[in-house]
Amino acid sequence: MEGEPEVEADTREAAAAPSSATGDAQPDAPPSVQGTLPHFIQEPEDAYIVKSNPIKLRCRAAPALQIFFKCNGEWVHQNEHFSQEYKDLNTGLKVREVMINVSRQQVEDFHGPEDYWCLCVAWSHLGTSKSRKATVRIAYLRKNFEQDPQGKEVPINGMIVLHCRPPEGVPVAEVEWLKNEELLSSQADDNIDTRADHNLIINEARLSDSGNYTCLASNIVAKRRSATATVIVFVNGGWSLWTEWSACNVPCGRGVQKRSRTCTNPAPLNGGAFCEGMSVQKITCNALCPIDGGWDEWTVWTVCSSQCERQRSRECNSPAPRHRGRMCEGNSEATENCTDGLCTQNRKLLHDVKPQSMDGSNDVALYSGLGAGIIAVAILVVAVMLYRKNHSEYGVDVIDSSALAGGFQSFNFKTTRQGNPLLLNSSMQPDLTVGRTYSTPLCFQDGADKELFDPLPDIKVKVQSSFMVSLGVAERAEFHAKAPAETFPRDLSRDYCSTTDGRKKGLLTLNGPFSASKELLRTTGVFGHPGGRLVVPNTGVGLLVPHGAVAENMSWEMYMVINQGETSVQTLEGCEILLGPEVTYGPPGLDLFCPVAMTIAHCAEVDAENWNIQLKRKTQDSKWEDVMAVEEESTSCYCLMDSTSCHLLLDQPGSYALVGEPLTQAAVKRLKLAVFGSMEAGSMSYSLRVYCVDDTPHAFQGVVAAEKSRGGQLLEEPKMLPFLANTFSLQVSIQDVPQFLWSIKPFTTCQEFSFPQVWCSNQQPLHCAFSLERYSPATAQLSCKISVRQVKGHEQILQVYTAVAETEKESVPFFMQTDCTITSQTGPKAFKIPLSIRQRICATFDTANAKGKDWQLLAQKLHLDRNLGYFAKQQSPSAVILSLWEARHQDTADLDSLASALEEIGKIHSKSSPKDQDEPESDFNHIQAGSLCGTGKLTNQKTEDSAAPEYTG
Repeated sequence: MEGEPEVEADTREAAAAPSSATGDAQPDAPPSVQGTLPHFIQEPEDAYIVKSNPIKLRCRAAPALQIFFKCNGEWVHQNEHFSQEYKDLNTGLKVREVMINVSRQQVEDFHGPEDYWCLCVAWSHLGTSKSRKATVRIAYLRKNFEQDPQGKEVPINGMIVLHCRPPEGVPVAEVEWLKNEELLSSQADDNIDTRADHNLIINEARLSDSGNYTCLASNIVAKRRSATATVIVFVNGGWSLWTEWSACNVPCGRGVQKRSRTCTNPAPLNGGAFCEGMSVQKITCNALCPIDGGWDEWTVWTVCSSQCERQRSRECNSPAPRHRGRMCEGNSEATENCTDGLCTQNRKLLHDVKPQSMDGSNDVALYSGLGAGIIAVAILVVAVMLYRKNHSEYGVDVIDSSALAGGFQSFNFKTTRQGNPLLLNSSMQPDLTVGRTYSTPLCFQDGADKELFDPLPDIKVKVQSSFMVSLGVAERAEFHAKAPAETFPRDLSRDYCSTTDGRKKGLLTLNGPFSASKELLRTTGVFGHPGGRLVVPNTGVGLLVPHGAVAENMSWEMYMVINQGETSVQTLEGCEILLGPEVTYGPPGLDLFCPVAMTIAHCAEVDAENWNIQLKRKTQDSKWEDVMAVEEESTSCYCLMDSTSCHLLLDQPGSYALVGEPLTQAAVKRLKLAVFGSMEAGSMSYSLRVYCVDDTPHAFQGVVAAEKSRGGQLLEEPKMLPFLANTFSLQVSIQDVPQFLWSIKPFTTCQEFSFPQVWCSNQQPLHCAFSLERYSPATAQLSCKISVRQVKGHEQILQVYTAVAETEKESVPFFMQTDCTITSQTGPKAFKIPLSIRQRICATFDTANAKGKDWQLLAQKLHLDRNLGYFAKQQSPSAVILSLWEARHQDTADLDSLASALEEIGKIHSKSSPKDQDEPESDFNHIQAGSLCGTGKLTNQKTEDSAAPEYTG
């Protein structure tokens, strides 16, 4: 070494002094070690100064005359050495030990190219020896990690790698891993490896590996904790096996079979993806209807037997009972006397015996009866002729006197003149057939007995009828008696589709209601990135364009049209009807980032067991295709059926229609009933018009527009009638007319719509009219009842009480408007939920976390937890859920349901983690919400116990 000459020199200098001092001791030294170099028994070790505590460096050597420390190339002063000498009992050699202290200040004051160092130099008579260099460093550990572990979401059985780079420190920090504040050990679990460059590796993730992981770094100075990384091991959902097909849901005819599967194999967990595809499948089924047995013809009578009897028989084979059908009723054999009872007790025939009781009195009675019958017939013929003469102004030609007996009759209506089907001119009479003969009954209302009589055969009557329907008008109609109706039940598909307008079986016509003017129901608006809402006033039809659906710095002129023209839907099987208006939105090339929400009112009593409701869309070649069944799950669109409206989430612009097919006779279509009246100018007649229309706002608008144009007054609040799919007709009758004040034409007190007319009206209003005539101009009031009832169904009563004087000009309101007259709104004012709150909700629930508070929980609390696969494929499921909530609650101005959902979620979370105060629910403070027609205020009063929002109006 370079320092050796210097050490040798120093040794010589140092040896001169100790030599005299130690000369007396030299004779005691063992003579065998006089020529041995010093040997270090203990050399100084590296040391770290912790805080301000000095460290001690030690050296031991034998044999050694002197030992000194040299630090950073300079000798340490002799006064700073602490030395002692003792004799090793094993070797008998003298051992010298030296110690020095090194302070923090000494190390900090040293500014060399390397760390502070010290070594020992020991010498003997033969020479010197040096120890190893020992470095002295100030120990520290910085606070910040060079790399914190990051949270991860990994599928089950996937690999988890958490990276950790500890803070800089001297000495280098050692790393350990904590899971949920408990130390992890790779020795206890072969699936965990913590040795690879401070990283934590879990080879195959298990559900139990979900948790909060912390990297712990420590050295002799301190311990440091990294940020906590949350690891979520999620499970993607998998379908279970299909269940067996259910039994056909109808005992007879066409029905539905179902099978289902659940997303439980495995169930989605910790934010895992929901199963894609349908959870329920339906197929049509045809249950064999019971066939009741029928008798063959009787055989011929046998020859008269010696017992004066003859027999005949028949068999139950026309047809034979099948499929649980009933056996024939009655006897299969018949026996009768073949001698008119002229048998003696000894069974001999008595042809020549005459009865003893016969006398001339029977002949007198017979001739008297015949004479009385001839006189009665003559009187009846004279009465009929007088009746025809006195009632000729009503256009009644009674050809058979049995027509005067009243009762329920079945007639054929034949067209004599065709008119405009949209015309509501009371001077024109109805055409009930539009070029086709069909069977429909009339009835005569008897005040004492309101039951319907059996049809009377062979009746031919000509009647001037005021029966009117929207299909057409005619001046006169001819009625012929029909055979009794077919025994119920009948084939549903045949009865539903045998409509009165000559449509082919299986064709569904989509028509808008008739209107006094053919104005197009259309609304438009220009929408940009903030979104907005389109509404066709008072039709139950709306379109919501969510915020962010349109790209920034772009705008689209969007429109929505209720189609009034005639189009058709070709169905593959069964018979479908239109449940709401046909709606088109566009433009066709519309490109949006998220689906729009369309609302369409409908008239069905929604029940999956009784209805098969489909959403249809028009293709480019003007044909209709099925989009989805409302009870099935789909990832292409979403359909939510409320009691009166259908809410759709749509990606593709176009024409859409909601159609339904009844599966059972319990299927119900809602009808709205309304009665209007008006006085015919310059006459004593008053006209009552009763309307039966599908219970949708759009369909009723046609009635309102027509009646406004003719000056009609609404005489009673409209009422709803459930109309069953039982193939029975709808009867409208007028009752309790004051007979001494008003007269009504014969055969018009009860009028009837056939079942196909009502069931397949497809948003077209039907109506009939009653013409009443005052006996005196002084009669200024009219009171009566209008009964509307379905045979074997429900009934509604419309009470009429009105002033009929021509000077009466006051108008009765047609109805209360429930929608706004505003057709378009854009920006924040179109939504109830403010944008900032909407963004907070989406940020909170779109991110899955270990506490389970994701968008699926939001959908569950808002009662939108069906067809979750549709939401799962959206970029922001929570945003689409909120858009659907906005569309569903457009008629209500409050935020109660949303506030309640957030409150429930907040309570669930507060129970699971009561100490955590930094949850998103507490961010919903002072929410000010507005809608098209009203505003509401949602505020949050933050307390120590709850962070749930509270609604105040």
